[in-house]
Amino acid sequence: MAGHNESILREPLITGENITYSKITEDILAPVENKPNKAWWIGFGIAVFFALVWVCSISYTFYVGLGAWGLNKTVGWAWDITGFVWWVGIGHAGTLISAVLLLFRQNWRNSINRSAEAMTIFAVICAATYIIAHMGRPWLAYFVFPLPNQFGSLWVNFNSPLIWDVFAISTYFSVSLVFWYTGLLPDIATIRDRATGLRRRIYSILSFGWAGSVKNWQRFESVSLILAGVSTPLVLSVHTIVSFDFATSLEPGWHTTIFPPYFVAGAIFSGFAMVQTLLLVARKVMNFENYITMFHIESMNKIIILTGSIVGVAYLTELFIAWYSGVEYEQYAFLNRVSGPYWWAYWSMMTCNVISPQLFWIKKIRTSIWASWLLSIVVNIGMWFERFVIIVTSLHRDYIPSSWVMFYPSLVDILLFVGSIGVFFTLFLLFLRVLPAIAVAEVKLILKSSSDQVKQKQIRERRVQPEQAEAYQESLEKYDSVDYLKAESVEYQKV
Repeated sequence: MAGHNESILREPLITGENITYSKITEDILAPVENKPNKAWWIGFGIAVFFALVWVCSISYTFYVGLGAWGLNKTVGWAWDITGFVWWVGIGHAGTLISAVLLLFRQNWRNSINRSAEAMTIFAVICAATYIIAHMGRPWLAYFVFPLPNQFGSLWVNFNSPLIWDVFAISTYFSVSLVFWYTGLLPDIATIRDRATGLRRRIYSILSFGWAGSVKNWQRFESVSLILAGVSTPLVLSVHTIVSFDFATSLEPGWHTTIFPPYFVAGAIFSGFAMVQTLLLVARKVMNFENYITMFHIESMNKIIILTGSIVGVAYLTELFIAWYSGVEYEQYAFLNRVSGPYWWAYWSMMTCNVISPQLFWIKKIRTSIWASWLLSIVVNIGMWFERFVIIVTSLHRDYIPSSWVMFYPSLVDILLFVGSIGVFFTLFLLFLRVLPAIAVAEVKLILKSSSDQVKQKQIRERRVQPEQAEAYQESLEKYDSVDYLKAESVEYQKV
């Protein structure tokens, strides 16, 4: 639990006047307990439409086979593996926010961890759909298990990084799901105690008998820390193992040792961008301005700057090593990326992932809601292009010029990817409807230490130095959820 002696110079994590424990509960549970508004229905309708597009696309794929995609004899991996790696990367921010920031006692995670964790679960589900789709005949999926079969010699190759993917991602999904659900228990119990009829019965089952006793809370905190400790290595290991799909091959443009850290940084980069994309909309539609403040938005933008810069250095390192290696095939692979037929994808990647995040160095842009939201979308577009560039441009021109083939996505490729986005948003919007998007219990922990009203009370009671009060009030100028600024501190200066 946070202490009650936080410095006045630290920006508030909760804004608004007359915020009480009861008001926090009412505000955060309002979308769950009340009927959804028009904005939710519009978003849900659009998401369901594209989810149905996904159902039709994947059904057609299973009926016709993988020939429905734009794959050819040279480019055997394309939009499917691009979408898979993109979705796995997006799921990284949830575990980072939940586990790593919890271990480092960063209280600003409390308002955003719940939605980020849910995003992780749904992103990994969308990634798994690509694995199932790539089987072509998922009803024969039992062939992948190490069981006796009619082929006799067909066994799983445990030396393959594709098998490592299965274990890494399934472990990541399982731990993330348990971590997410464990954190939900106190809030589900709160909904249960406020509900009636069938809703009460459902939430009673889901709450697993949570009573809010001291022993419950002790076990809750112990389990949360254990799961955070288990989850933290997964942040590094999962996308490292995904990168081994490429790094352990002999394909020019793929077999490079920089891929593991480069993929991890890129995953966190795209994950935080997706958190921004989702939460900035939810913040406005669900009236969460007092709990998801400009401090949260700015902090995530700073992480986007950091990880985006790491990704940019990785891009330049790849080019340098290709030149320095003296290997003509490696040099050609990168020259082909920069100036070949897919040059537009490469430079789109560079623009979105390297140049656009640097705009966040400007404080006015970093603290702008619209700029943050638009740039978060640009980053996610750029990260998709990154995966496309790595995969397609490394494959479409082989050692033999007679094997040079351009890849063109089919309509099914495009609809399957767009449909997976619809599946993701359908799941996320349903989550917002039935479970609290913000951790009620965790936000209450910081009310008496990190809220604006507590800090303003310190100023009114003359418990801080005038210059500190002035500095604090000036820091609130960027907050769109604060409608009073320097009046009290100016009065304090005159006394």
